[in-house]
Amino acid sequence: MKSPFVTLLAALLSSALLAEDPAPKSFELPSPDEEKNFAGEGQLRRYTGYVTRWPEFRSAWAEQVEQDQGAVVFFGDSITQGWGKDFKGKFEGMKLANRGIGGDTTRGMLIRLEEDVLSLNPSAIVMLMGTNDIEVDIAPKAIGRNFEKIIAAIKAHSAETPIILCRMFPSSPEKDRPRETIEEVNALFETVVKGDPQITVLDTWTLFADGEGNADPAWFKDLLHLNPAGYDRWAASLRPVFATLGLAETEVVPYELEEGFVSLFNGKDLTGWGYRATPPRKAPKNPRPDMPVFVEIKEDVAFNGMTESPDGRYAAIKGRLVVKTPAEGRRIQQLWTTEEFGEDFILKLEFRATPNADSGVFIRKPQLQCRDYPLAGPYFELQNYKPQDWNELVVTVKGAIAHATCNGELLTDDMEVPATGPIGLEGDRGQMEYRHLRLKTL
Repeated sequence: MKSPFVTLLAALLSSALLAEDPAPKSFELPSPDEEKNFAGEGQLRRYTGYVTRWPEFRSAWAEQVEQDQGAVVFFGDSITQGWGKDFKGKFEGMKLANRGIGGDTTRGMLIRLEEDVLSLNPSAIVMLMGTNDIEVDIAPKAIGRNFEKIIAAIKAHSAETPIILCRMFPSSPEKDRPRETIEEVNALFETVVKGDPQITVLDTWTLFADGEGNADPAWFKDLLHLNPAGYDRWAASLRPVFATLGLAETEVVPYELEEGFVSLFNGKDLTGWGYRATPPRKAPKNPRPDMPVFVEIKEDVAFNGMTESPDGRYAAIKGRLVVKTPAEGRRIQQLWTTEEFGEDFILKLEFRATPNADSGVFIRKPQLQCRDYPLAGPYFELQNYKPQDWNELVVTVKGAIAHATCNGELLTDDMEVPATGPIGLEGDRGQMEYRHLRLKTL
């Protein structure tokens, strides 16, 4: 049995310990000896700016964990850091947190992932990484393994948190970041996430590349870091994805149906649309890992009253008919109107594409390419097209010929179409959205 003196002494010591503030957590960059105990591959960087930023930024972020709960977290290196605290006002109404550190590598990001990102229980994570690894000669496969560990840790924390993976931007050999190595690392990243519906891959490599696959000077101030126009371009590419995730554009954009037109999409669900049976396809003799998935439909099915197709690819979201980015990279399938149109007509709609997205509008079965035209073609020279914004497509069918314009510019005036058939929307790669779909019989 303890003596009263011992009991009193223990109580006093306990009170004293509780009264003291816990020792502040150190955010100093691990020393070369200490870093051996951390996960990941590749030596951490040791130049003065990085060594200074690491504890300065991370200590400040530790004070903001409560206020940043549930934010959309941007996670990366100096290109992400360049958004600043206010994200240049590009994502109005969204709760955001910047967790970019200039000079960081995939290993540095792996080490700080739990405290800087996951502790915030983010509503989504936007990731851009790997360019600094290439500069300091970390092998692509090691970069890929670090990335795989980052993805595994996020999924272990939450299997629901959406991840937007931005493909590593192009740079330049003069920045010790050759095109071939960037493409190799991007391919490794995409292999890790292929088929995972939690992850949306955004083609920000094509978005910023010139004709040689290096950084386009129009968007970069030094062939590595974005200029103001580059950040505008990156923001525009992200907004459609945020909208589909329910993080932005949460109100329906109203419009008035012109006289004589009927709506093909009610904005609330997929009534009037469905899948149609497809001919069986022969399995390729020598399939390639990058081959697109062609979806086979056994029998016609209508989606009346449903807000999304059973496979989740097509969805009605706040007045938009969304063709979501396929987890496979490329997944080719079509959504069709249940009604067919045999008379002459005018079809009007608006569409918005993520970078390099590939879709199509079927006119009584033949396909009119509807894409992110400047990057995906085939109409590369359009002057009025608005990248990652809403564009108007108008198709006039008279007899067996369709005439089509995009924002008033001619796409085709000699597209042959059959005597009757449905309207269809294709999904291939990237995300495509459609709204205000309407048709007027002539």
